[in-house]
Amino acid sequence: MIQSDPLNPTGSAIALATDRATATPVLFAGSPQSARRFWEFFIAEIPNNNTRKAYFTAIQRFDAWCTANQLHLLALQPILIAAYIKHLQTSLSIPSVKQHLAAIRMLFDYLVVGQILPMNPASSVRGPKYVVKKGRTPVLSAAEARELIDSIETTTLKGLRDRALLATMVYTFARVGAVTGLLVEDYFQQGKRWWFRFHEKGAKVHEVPAHHKAEAYVDAWIEAAGIGGAWKSPLFQTFGRAGAITGRGLYEADVLRVVKVRGREIGLPKSICCHTFRATGITAYLENGGTLEKAQAIAAHASPRTTKLYDRTSDLLTLDEIERIAI
Repeated sequence: MIQSDPLNPTGSAIALATDRATATPVLFAGSPQSARRFWEFFIAEIPNNNTRKAYFTAIQRFDAWCTANQLHLLALQPILIAAYIKHLQTSLSIPSVKQHLAAIRMLFDYLVVGQILPMNPASSVRGPKYVVKKGRTPVLSAAEARELIDSIETTTLKGLRDRALLATMVYTFARVGAVTGLLVEDYFQQGKRWWFRFHEKGAKVHEVPAHHKAEAYVDAWIEAAGIGGAWKSPLFQTFGRAGAITGRGLYEADVLRVVKVRGREIGLPKSICCHTFRATGITAYLENGGTLEKAQAIAAHASPRTTKLYDRTSDLLTLDEIERIAI
C-alpha cells in the first residue's frame, strides 16, 4: 500500500530516480525521520537505475504485505521476515525471491545506520537455495550467427546499424546495456587497433579490442551515418519516421526488437534474445581453443563461474557417443 505523504521534500528528484509515484510506503511513513531515510536510501545509496527500480518494486510489495497483516516498522522480527520470504516463494522464482530479500536487507541496514531501527530484522533470514550449473540463455552455433549477420542488408542505413550492433555484441561478449551506452568516442583507436570502451555496472569502465570484423562493420556504419566527429553522440542511434538518425541512443527494448526481427527473417527460434549473443560469442571463443579465464576477462565477469554458465561447448552429444550404449 502507498499513501500520499507530505514528508517527501524532493518529489521531482524521487520521481526521476525511481520512475514511481513519490509517496512514501506506509511502513516507513510513521515519522519524518524514517520517511526521509527511506528516500535517501533509494536516491543516494543505489546508483544503478535498474537496481533502484527493482528494489523499489520489492519494497512496495513488502509494504503491501505488512499493511495487510497490520505490521508496523518497529514490530518486525526475523520470524516475520522469514514468513514473508516463504510467502514470496509461492508466486516468484527463487532468483526473484533472493532479490526481494536483498532489497529488504539492504534497506534495513541503512535504517539501522541512520538510527531508525535498533537492529536489522532481515540480517539473519536465509533465502532459498539456488544452484545454477548451466545457463538457460539460447545459444546460436557459429554458423547460425554468421548466417544472421550476413543476412542483414547493407544497402540501407538501418541495415548497416543492425549489422554493426549485433557484431559488437557477439564479438565483445558485452551486455546489451553496455552496448546501448556506447558513445562515438567510446569506439577509439589505440596504436593500430580500434577498441571499445564499455561502461559496466558499478561505474566500471571496461575496454576491449575490436575484432577485425566488428571493426569493419562499425566503421561502415559510422561512415554511412556521418557521425564520425560527433564524439558525444550515441554510437547506435534510433531512426525517425523519415528514415534519418535522430541523435538518440537505442534502448535495450529497441535492441531486442532488432534481434527478434532479424532472427525471424532467417527462421531462428523465437527464444533468442540480446543475451544470446553474449553466450554465443563466449561459446564460439571456447570452442576455438580460448580459455575460460580470458573469456571471463573479455566479458568483464567478476567470477569464472558466471562465465561458465555461458559455455555451451559440452551441450552437443555426438552420435558416436550415443552409439557407445552397447545393449
